[in-house]
Amino acid sequence: MKKNKKHIKKVALVHDWFSYKYRGGAEKALKVIDKVLKENYSTPSLYGLVANIKKDEEDWLFERDISTSFINKLPFNKNHFQKYLPLFPLAIEQLDLEDYPLVVSSSHLVAKGVLTSPNQLHVSYVHTPMRYAWDQMNTYLRSSSISRYGMKPILRLILHNLRIWDQLSSMRIDKICTNSNFTAKRIKKYWGRDSRVIYGPVEVDKFGCNSNRGNFYLSVSRLVPNKRVDILVRAFNNLGYPLIVIGSGPEILKIKKIARKNIQVLGFQSDEKIKKLMETCRAFVYAGIEDFGITPVEAMAAGAPVIALKKGGLLDTVNCISSSSGVKTGILFNEQNVKSVIDSVKWFEDSKTYKELCASSINNWSKKFSKENFYSNFKQFLDNSLEDSGLI
Repeated sequence: MKKNKKHIKKVALVHDWFSYKYRGGAEKALKVIDKVLKENYSTPSLYGLVANIKKDEEDWLFERDISTSFINKLPFNKNHFQKYLPLFPLAIEQLDLEDYPLVVSSSHLVAKGVLTSPNQLHVSYVHTPMRYAWDQMNTYLRSSSISRYGMKPILRLILHNLRIWDQLSSMRIDKICTNSNFTAKRIKKYWGRDSRVIYGPVEVDKFGCNSNRGNFYLSVSRLVPNKRVDILVRAFNNLGYPLIVIGSGPEILKIKKIARKNIQVLGFQSDEKIKKLMETCRAFVYAGIEDFGITPVEAMAAGAPVIALKKGGLLDTVNCISSSSGVKTGILFNEQNVKSVIDSVKWFEDSKTYKELCASSINNWSKKFSKENFYSNFKQFLDNSLEDSGLI
């Protein structure tokens, strides 16, 4: 440990952006990565496209210096910096990292495209290849306000150029790790690169395991098109079972409009409120395709079975009741449509499967996705990468 600190005196940690308004699973992983670097090498210098941090002593970024790109000086840089998407590749390449023998990036967009020399080691934790440019391009185009003003051809050209840059810049990374086998397959398909799977960190210990479940179902996610909460709402309109929908986003008015009386759309709720609902719901329902998917794992930590689409990162995290081995933690349905949700929930109710699934066993299963496991696995990956490079 001391040897590492002695030999790696300067470390750069690059993230796409630092903003208290835009925080999710990537930022949770970033916080643990920062801790790994701080405790085993040296406190990393932070770099990103923009920085907008609250001066809050409870925030882990409090009093940390963050070096930013020229986008941080442009108009609307705090609330609407995503509008500068075509400039992101240029901006990230302007960050000067030449003084750091070790560069670690946490990337879901462009952070992995920083420029380094052959004498530097660049290790990247990739949350996803650029979603907008690859398999979610058409979803993005349909929901973009720009495309509604006759700008779709221009937007398609921008995304075409981003695809080219995304693939080319992936060649700059020396070692890649990622959050799920699903993301690893996308990295292989779009970049032609191999990667090591290190499951994303989840705060599983903050949830209690409650075996006395209620009769309602729960959905927690951002209300954006690719989460497909509308499928869940339409299915439960048909089923008539109580459903609580938590989350905010551009789809909230649409969701409220189509929801019937058996469905409560609560919008944004506190972590404490979500925790209580996860610990008492009959099951957690999910219809989106996730790279990893933190909220379904949190639900399992709270002892809740998960009923979700059989695609994406949930193939790693949810062990379907039809599986031949391991603890059964829920049901995975095959198609992303209303009928599949209806059929799965009906079977779950009619067979009384919710009585067979053990809350404490589901909670135990979730612990493999803990922050502690992420910490130790990422540290080992980093140690091995440094040894391979000859830096330690």
